[in-house]
Amino acid sequence: MACSVSTKRVHRLKRVQFSMAGILSILPDPPPAPAPIGLIAGGGDLPIFIANGLRAMGYSVHGIGLHAQYEDNLPELCDTFCDVGLLRMRSWGKRLRKQGVHHAIMVGKVDKAKLMHQRWKLVRNIPDFTTAVAWYKHLRHDRRSHAVLKVIADEMDNNGVALIDSTFPIMDQLSEPGVMTSTKPSANQRADIEFVWPLLTELLRLDIGQSLTVRDRDVISVEAVEGTDRMIERTGNLCKRGGWTLVKGARAQHDRRSDVPTVGIQTLENLHKHGGSCLAIAAGDVIMLDRFAMLERADELGISIVGVPVSHAPVPPSDAPTMTPAHFERAFTPNASESPEPATRSDDD
Repeated sequence: MACSVSTKRVHRLKRVQFSMAGILSILPDPPPAPAPIGLIAGGGDLPIFIANGLRAMGYSVHGIGLHAQYEDNLPELCDTFCDVGLLRMRSWGKRLRKQGVHHAIMVGKVDKAKLMHQRWKLVRNIPDFTTAVAWYKHLRHDRRSHAVLKVIADEMDNNGVALIDSTFPIMDQLSEPGVMTSTKPSANQRADIEFVWPLLTELLRLDIGQSLTVRDRDVISVEAVEGTDRMIERTGNLCKRGGWTLVKGARAQHDRRSDVPTVGIQTLENLHKHGGSCLAIAAGDVIMLDRFAMLERADELGISIVGVPVSHAPVPPSDAPTMTPAHFERAFTPNASESPEPATRSDDD
């Protein structure tokens, strides 16, 4: 596509993506560099990686930092940057449009404690009228991540800014199929992964959480609103002998404009501290922050990291894909690179 194509035409071009559960999502294509791209940033290292990735690809980066959430070094990585209230959505799109931005990426964590324990910060985040109306009409009934994302995406679109796939600047940071570490999973850990993966698939379809922990074909913990780190800590308290496995994947019908599962070196440190020794993640669906450093650290800690190939074939939500033995054989093959064949069902199923 030539760079002379207008932004409006690029905005209309769509890219098709299938979720683990097979629901069709249609995402706007990123514009060609050096177009300006907005970065709506919460906390953590992910916005830093996204900003560096966009700059390396030749884009100009215009940051919108959620007040009291973003990292201190993020503004210096952006061509322009402004601090905005977390609950003042209307200002996000307006500020980006002033910079000529028509596409934006939204990533990062929101620490509610930073809002609740300091009154002046709470005042800074009083919701504007747009956010208040959105909460009353939509979010008071369903506050799960995908519902929040839809409200934000609709409001941004009303301001002429399209949210795009948050992973496109960091494709080299996504998980790959096969054993990614020199440390190999034990036979028992392989059996645990094969046992628990269909359960994880169902957990994701129901939009309960993104992770499970397992040992000896028995589920120890299920992630919910507390997040992966606290679930790891809980698992360590429940399974004192250690040797357990953490499995993680993208939620059913997940939308890559936000809420993409992420692991990093801190995940490994936490896993090791609480007795975990294997990490199995959905290949291509989980971000591995600082991937090469993460793999090196995993070997130092004696943790194996396995990328489990998943089927993205379009199937109804009630008919989630079956993971055949061939998928798991591929998962335990070091440095597997080719894409797995879609899982199939026998006539007897």
